[in-house]
Formats: sequence, C-alpha cells, structure tokens
Amino acid sequence: MSDKVSVLVAGSWGTALASVLAANHQEVYLWTRNPDQAAEINSSHTNHHYLPGVTLPANIIATTDLESAVTGSSAVVIVAPSSGMRQVARSLKPFWKEDMICVHATKGFESETMKRMSTVISEELGCPEGQVVVLSGPSHAEEVVRLCPTTVVVASNDDKRAAAAQELFINNDFRVYTNRDLVGVELAGALKNIIALGAGLSDGLGFGDNAKAALLTRGLAEISRVGVELGANPLTFAGLAGIGDLVVTATSQHSRNWRAGSLLGQGKPLAEVLDSMGMVVEGIRTTEAAYAISLKLGVQMPITDQIYHVLFKGRSPRKAVEALMGRDRKTEMEAISQETWEQWHS
Repeated sequence: MSDKVSVLVAGSWGTALASVLAANHQEVYLWTRNPDQAAEINSSHTNHHYLPGVTLPANIIATTDLESAVTGSSAVVIVAPSSGMRQVARSLKPFWKEDMICVHATKGFESETMKRMSTVISEELGCPEGQVVVLSGPSHAEEVVRLCPTTVVVASNDDKRAAAAQELFINNDFRVYTNRDLVGVELAGALKNIIALGAGLSDGLGFGDNAKAALLTRGLAEISRVGVELGANPLTFAGLAGIGDLVVTATSQHSRNWRAGSLLGQGKPLAEVLDSMGMVVEGIRTTEAAYAISLKLGVQMPITDQIYHVLFKGRSPRKAVEALMGRDRKTEMEAISQETWEQWHS
C-alpha cells in the first residue's frame, strides 16, 4: 500500500483527519479550492479559520490541484459537506482507481434525493456502494487535532476495505473499530444531528438537564426506529456511531448543531444563526431530509417533526416543546415492534 493518502476537503474535520493520518503515513495531501488556505497550511502549518491555535504536522501538503492530490494515493478520504459531496465525488472520478480505498466522514443526506453519502459516492465513482467505507463516531475535530483520546468506527460491507481503513487511521490516540452495518452507521451519524439541534434548543430555552436527558433518550429511540425501517442493525444505535456520537454532539459546545440550536432557543432567527456560525450546520439539511423520509416511510419521528417546523415553518421553540410534552400517552416500549425486539435480542 502506498504511503500517500489524500483528504478532500480542508474544513475542520478534514484537517483533523489529515492530522491523524499524518501521524501514520509519510505523505498526506489535503485538497482545497482555496489557494490562500493551501498557502497557509504549507507555509505556517496552520488552518486558522477552522482550527485556530493548532499547529499541523509538517507532512500535510495542501494543494488546489485535485489530480496531484489524488494520483498515487492508496486511499482517498472525502470530508465534503453533504451539499457538496456529489460534486466532489464527480470531480474525483477522472483520477479514481479501483484499488484505492474510499472513506467518507460526512454525516448527512443529499437533501434533494434523501440519499446517504455512500450512495452518492458510489453513483459518481461507478463503484459498488458496499465498497465505500464510512468513518463515524464521537469525535470533535477540535479535540482530535489536539491528540485527545478518541474512538470511532469504520463501516463497510467489504470486510477487507473496512480493515484497510482501520489500519489507515488507528494509533495510540485514535482508536478505530470496524462494523459491517454501513447503513446503520451512516444513518446514526446523520440523524443524531437533529437531536443535537433539539438539545441546543432545550438549553437555549433554559429547560435544564432533565429535559435534555429525556430528549436524548427519546431521540435515540426515534433514530433507531427509522434506522431499522431502512435496514440497519438496531445494535448499531447502542454503539459508538449511535449513542456515543449522539451524546458528544448534543452536549458539547464544540458541536455546531448544539450551538445552532442553543441560539435558536434564545430567540435568534435561523438566518442570523447560520451567518454567525461561519461553518456548515449539517443538522439543518438533515432535518429537512429526515422529515421527508419519515413521511415517505410512515414512521413516527416526533422530535424531527417539531424541529422541522421550528426551522422551516416558523414555529416557536417553546411551542415545539409544548407539542412534544402534550403528545398522547404511551408506554415507553410500545414503539418497538416484535420483529425489532427479536432482532435486538438474537
């Protein structure tokens, strides 16, 4: 396997993963469309806009030339926003080789088609979806790049490619598990951003820890319910990609989704919140896609439904919480079908 690996693109998470790879490999090429950003990374070994105060390894080489970034690489790691994933994968296609390992670390859906990122990538590269590897789990870029202990999961239907991706990333600071449930890991990573928005809303309203604990618990049930309907293994949602990522995203001030929800809960308009963030908030687009998926499947997603109406229909955050608290009485386990129960305990 070549010692050269490539990362597309140079946002906070892409840069953090490039830093992990740089500890394990001789050459890490980090592709960006921004020539000023490339010059900064190469001359100062910083990416101040996304990760201020961090010095990057000297063996990260930034470039705006996608062909030179990718040619000769054993693996390509795509960390584009969900809205730009199709275009990045399409641009990669002329330089793509079948023996390359393709890993993506983007947590979202293509909002126009409601497709998962592995589906989008496979369509553009012309490879089986099962050969794409997804990296997910509780992992803030701000902590990863500072070598804080972090544990993630890589998932693929192809065991050899998952093992190769594990080998690419694993080191003493960045522990990597494998998982065969590609669908579940992708869904968990995307859908938890909605619940993180809700947790931020709750905090912004000053509702306290009791409300947030309930929101996370019922949010996990909601994510699991739609995930199983789409073919995921329910056990995935009890693992790193599920509850692990949900907790870190819904409770940390590093989380863009939590911060956006908190500002909304404080009464800030959505346009003002997005303008102040300066980076993509994946949960916004994911809420829109998940709302459409729930209607298409006929699966109840009450938290997603309320957050959708807050984001896109002008409902006040307080009214959304009142609607959730005033729902019909239920037993806690009634939403779990017999089939799901048997699968969980098999």
